[in-house]
Amino acid sequence: MLTAGSISGAAAATSAAGDLPRKKTAGGTAYHEAGSGEPLVLIHGVGMRLEAWAPQIAFLSTGHRVIAVDMPGHGESAKLPAGSRLEEFVAWFGRFLDEMAIDRVNVAGHSMGALVSGGAAATFDRRISRVAYLNGVYRRDRQAKAAVLARAAAIPVTGVDKEGPLARWFGDDPDSVVARELTRKWLNLVDPEGYAVAYAAFAGGDETYADRWKDVAGPALFLTGSDDPNSTPLMAEQMAALAPKGWVRIVEGHRHMVNLTAPDIVNSLLAEWLSFGEDER
Repeated sequence: MLTAGSISGAAAATSAAGDLPRKKTAGGTAYHEAGSGEPLVLIHGVGMRLEAWAPQIAFLSTGHRVIAVDMPGHGESAKLPAGSRLEEFVAWFGRFLDEMAIDRVNVAGHSMGALVSGGAAATFDRRISRVAYLNGVYRRDRQAKAAVLARAAAIPVTGVDKEGPLARWFGDDPDSVVARELTRKWLNLVDPEGYAVAYAAFAGGDETYADRWKDVAGPALFLTGSDDPNSTPLMAEQMAALAPKGWVRIVEGHRHMVNLTAPDIVNSLLAEWLSFGEDER
């Protein structure tokens, strides 16, 4: 377990970052790029936008070419069609790499972005050098599966639920105050149709690539918060046990948005992951 100390400085920097400038690919994917060196792509979760990676962009771009993307239907990226499954989101990511002319890449994903990252690592052969799976799900139990499917089914009727995610993703601790308000802002900005498509894929995607971790050859980091009720430490441990070069890091006292509530620890762990050669672990 890793324990976070005060992050007020990092949280303030995140809050002050504001909207990051974007470019767009020919296929309509919006992205922000910073730094130079070995490429690292960051994929956010449902309801978020690329600014959710602001602390990691600032830290990791000192030694890498960091590319944060808006997931389809989020931020300024074009939507995928209604009914798109996780496989379609993984295919979108492959097209993005083609449009960016990136042959080999490190990829870190959070939540839904973790599912996309894991799918890419499992199916893109050695195009993915390393994968970091932050707060990602794996084979939900029956109760959790029913709950997330019910939430997905309700979105076209009731719209985007903004308070439910905030209650699940954050505690009442001081470290979460700034991150919670930023997340509230991003949820208020999300396109309802894009959100609905992504959430449905997220709800049904926990088993899509669950049997493929044995095929992921590169270093695989599984990171979550000790108090994340949905992307649990047990899930991270189960996936890491299957991946040939997998290992687990748990941030004590944090929940789902750990990259924002404990950015210093997450930045350090991602730097550790990026430092390993592909023949290590």
